[in-house]
Amino acid sequence: MKRAQGRSDHEVLVEASSPWWRTDLGEVWEYRDLVLLLVRRDLLATYKQSLLGPLWQVIQPVLTALVFAVVFGFIGRGQVGDAPPVLFYMAGVVPWMFFANVINRTSQTLVWNAALMTKVYFPRLVAPLATTLATMVGFLLQLLVFGIMAVAYHLRGGHGGAIGPDLVLLPLLILLTALLALGVGILVAGLTARYRDLGFLVSFGVQLLMYASPVIFPLAMIPAGSRVRDWIMLNPMSGIIEGFRSALLGTPMDWSLLAYPAVMAVLILAIGIIVFQRIQRSFADVI
Repeated sequence: MKRAQGRSDHEVLVEASSPWWRTDLGEVWEYRDLVLLLVRRDLLATYKQSLLGPLWQVIQPVLTALVFAVVFGFIGRGQVGDAPPVLFYMAGVVPWMFFANVINRTSQTLVWNAALMTKVYFPRLVAPLATTLATMVGFLLQLLVFGIMAVAYHLRGGHGGAIGPDLVLLPLLILLTALLALGVGILVAGLTARYRDLGFLVSFGVQLLMYASPVIFPLAMIPAGSRVRDWIMLNPMSGIIEGFRSALLGTPMDWSLLAYPAVMAVLILAIGIIVFQRIQRSFADVI
C-alpha cells in the first residue's frame, strides 16, 4: 500500500505494491500447507459417498483402452509391435486423460472456489496448483495399474513392457505433461472467470484434440514428411505420448521430439501465469 503524494493525512490511496506482471512464486511456497489441504479436500470430495471410490480412476482408462482395442484395433494391426493392444492403447489413454482432466478441472477452479476467494486472501495460483496435484494422484494410480497389467502379461508369456533406459525418462514425461496442462488450465481459468461459456468450449475442444493425437493410432502409421504428420506434431502432446509408449512399452522413439513439447510447456505456462496474474486482480468482482 502506498500513500499518494499531495494528499492529506486523512486520505489514503490503496494500490498494488507491485506490477501485475510480477509473480511472487515464493508466496505460493509459503502457502504450501494450504495447497496440501486443498488437495486433500479435492480427493475427499471426489470419492466421498461413491461405491467404488478411487477404483473409478482405474476403471475409466482400462475400459477406454478396451474399447479402443476392439474398435480401432484393426486400424493399427501390425503397427503396434509386440505390445498387446490393450497395453498399447492404455499407454496413450492414461497420459492423455491426465492432460485433459487437469485442463478441464483447473479451468473451472476459480468458479468452484469463488466462496473461498471472496472471503480470505491467498495466492490465487494455489487453487489450480492444488487441482493439478490432486489429479496427479489419480494419474499415478493409473500408472501403477498399468504396471500390474504389464507384469501380468509378462507372467503369462506375453509382452509386458520393456524395462530399459527409456524408463528413467518417465518422471520427465510426467513433469512435461503436468506443466503443459497447468499452463493451459490457468490460462483458461483466468478467462473463464469472465466468460463462463469458454469452459464448455475448451472441454469440447480437448475431446476433439484427442483424435488428432497418437492416442488411438501409432505415429508410425503416418509417413514421415507428410503434411498430416506435421499437423499432428504441432500438438505438443503427440511427442509426449510417444515418449510414454517408449518408456512403458519399449517402442522406438526419437527423443528429439520432446524438445518442442518442452519449449511449449514452458512458454504456455509462462503466458498462463502472466494472464492469470493480470486478471486475478478483478476476480472478486466477476466470480
